[in-house]
Amino acid sequence: MVCATQQSTVAAVLGRRPGVLGVEVNPVAQSATVVFDPQRTSLAELRNWVTACGYHCAGQSVPSHICDPMQEPDPPGFTASPPERIRSAPEGAAGRPPPDEAMGHGGHGGHGGISIAAMVADMRNRFLVAVAFSVPIVVWSPIGEEVFGWHAPVPFGLRQDVWALLLSLPVIFYSCSIFFSGAVGALRARTLDMMVLVAVGVGAGWLYSLIVTLTGGGDVFYEAATVLASFVLLGHWFEMRARGGANDAIRTLLDLAPAKAVVLRDGLPVEVATAEVAAGDLLLVRPGTKIAADGVVEEGESEVDESTVTGESLPVHKGPGSPVVGATLNANGTLRVRATKVGADTALAQIVKLVQEAQNSKAPGQRLADRAAFWLVLVALVGGALTLAVWLLATDRPFSSAMLFAITVVVITCPDALGLATPTAIMVGAGLGARRGVLFKNAMALEASAGIHTVVMDKTGTLTRGEPEVTDVISVGGDEDEVLRLVAAVERESEHPLADAVVRYAATRAIAAAQARHFENMPGHGATAVVDGHRVAVGNLRLIEGEGVDLAAVSARREELAATGRTVVIAAVDGRAAALIGIADAPRETSAAAVADLQGLGVEVVMLTGDNRATAERIAQRLGIDTVIAEVLPRDKAATIAELQRGGRKVAMVGDGVNDAPALAQADLGIAIGAGTDVAIETADLVLMRSDPLDVPTALRIGRGTVRKMRQNLGWAIGYNAIALPIAAGVFEPSTGLILRPEIAALAMSGSSVIVAVNALALKRLRLPGPAPAVSADGDNGQGG
Repeated sequence: MVCATQQSTVAAVLGRRPGVLGVEVNPVAQSATVVFDPQRTSLAELRNWVTACGYHCAGQSVPSHICDPMQEPDPPGFTASPPERIRSAPEGAAGRPPPDEAMGHGGHGGHGGISIAAMVADMRNRFLVAVAFSVPIVVWSPIGEEVFGWHAPVPFGLRQDVWALLLSLPVIFYSCSIFFSGAVGALRARTLDMMVLVAVGVGAGWLYSLIVTLTGGGDVFYEAATVLASFVLLGHWFEMRARGGANDAIRTLLDLAPAKAVVLRDGLPVEVATAEVAAGDLLLVRPGTKIAADGVVEEGESEVDESTVTGESLPVHKGPGSPVVGATLNANGTLRVRATKVGADTALAQIVKLVQEAQNSKAPGQRLADRAAFWLVLVALVGGALTLAVWLLATDRPFSSAMLFAITVVVITCPDALGLATPTAIMVGAGLGARRGVLFKNAMALEASAGIHTVVMDKTGTLTRGEPEVTDVISVGGDEDEVLRLVAAVERESEHPLADAVVRYAATRAIAAAQARHFENMPGHGATAVVDGHRVAVGNLRLIEGEGVDLAAVSARREELAATGRTVVIAAVDGRAAALIGIADAPRETSAAAVADLQGLGVEVVMLTGDNRATAERIAQRLGIDTVIAEVLPRDKAATIAELQRGGRKVAMVGDGVNDAPALAQADLGIAIGAGTDVAIETADLVLMRSDPLDVPTALRIGRGTVRKMRQNLGWAIGYNAIALPIAAGVFEPSTGLILRPEIAALAMSGSSVIVAVNALALKRLRLPGPAPAVSADGDNGQGG
């Protein structure tokens, strides 16, 4: 698409197709998302209708090297994205030009960056041709004589207007052809866009001049028409370059997947294209190479850099049984990975799909702007006609002067800036979030995140790790390290999470390991064993009392620990109380910083949990949370959110479990921790890939920054038209002598669109907490090449 308002053509044509339920066109992403009923229409029909609009249609933008090439596309040349895979059209097939063919002004062409780069080059060439022929037209025009003092005779003895006509032909029939073809397409689709306005402005001036030239000569506008076209093309050139910058994030994501993979076949490594990797293949992943598909480690240990997908900056240790994600970087060890998900099923492809859907979606403000853009085109056309009529009927100005005013009105009122105002900001915002591991599912999530007053955070698994840790060790009259050595020996034989917490704590204290014998597990109570000749019992009150141990010396301390929400494990050695061990769910390292950051943004933080109040209060006090809602049953969480909303506050809910799904759906903004369940992630509006609470304030900052840019852009676009229209119509000319020529109007209009795009790109400089992720798209083939 040459201009933002051309989206109305595709939306109008597809929207009238039987079975089409919704169309979202993004002029910045150069793509459209269509929801349709396959019983009433088909992918082939939709593709043909897009092609009939004058655009290329090559399906979803996913790099061919992660697609499944094994099945024939249906229809040929169409890239479909059914749930099981995304299929790629062969080069040269219908809808996908071969590598040496310019994309012209089509869609993605199967890759996020191809068409926009070709469009930028094409627009540059059209602009250069227009400038090359406009300069001599201006030099030999009355303007050339008045401004530059040029008095040279017209070449070949031609009349000045005939010479200008000849020079204008390449500008009109090459440089401006996109405007005329775009206008025809819009009118055939029974809609109006900027192409119609530019075609009317340039065409009217040129046709009027042609008639004057063919009928004997007179005042002509060749210089106005060609310079106007040059400035419009210049504006589109700069605007498209800016639009390309808005798509950087998705382009980076697309390029992350390695092009090659090493598969072990009959025990021998074979290098194949990533697209040929099938689920069940065993991959050999050498140090310094990218993992080609999602899978599970079968052999080897290494550190894997997952920042490309999750935004997590620290490498993650992987060993046998560990899941790995495609497009992540294996750092130092050799791994053998069994592929479980390939092609469109990989996490990377799903992230790309999610970001694209978010970028293609429209905020409510954008829908209003789209409708306003259509009516603004109509206002421009009617305003141009009225301006011509008023100047002819109410003044003694010649027809040529009235025509100039009319053309200026038509050109300066182009609503391209209005069409670009919000989609550019949404694309940059969604892309910025993706680079941080913050995935907005749609534009409404971006908009909603900007207005949040209260963030409700589930405790277990969100603010806390969801795994117990030792918080207190109180020895009773003996050596603490020795007691821990004996207790850890018993707990090492148990599979209980509390036992695991004790073993991990002993390891951090560098306690020497001991061997337990005659281990006996008592489910729900604890365990006993003999360690170095000592009978050791570790468990709850019932177990220790059953061992006949006198607890009078420790009962007061045990009650104090229990009152603060800790689980108390009692250890007895040879029938005597030896230690109390306090265990509690551990807060995430960044939870306190996340709470403080949210409060710094003026957002109230509420902890919501089903745990008892003592436990919840202990965690809340440690994290700096003032409001705690405890002992809430899973089925009541959504009602709790609704109660907060009835107070007039916009509420975000952060959770990770199945029982959080109703509350996530009820909230104004549902935020799922990425390590959570599929149900929670599916229900949420926003997914935090790193499972880091600190990404919650990051998401709100991105939302606020995006909405701020949207409002700035809309304000500029509306204000510009409100001021420019009366000036262009010559309202102030009688009293101030202020006149806008069509060329200046074109420059102002184009500059307005560029300003909107550049302002949205400034969102990339938004200050966010924490280090920026080291996302790279350096073209590495992933296999040490």
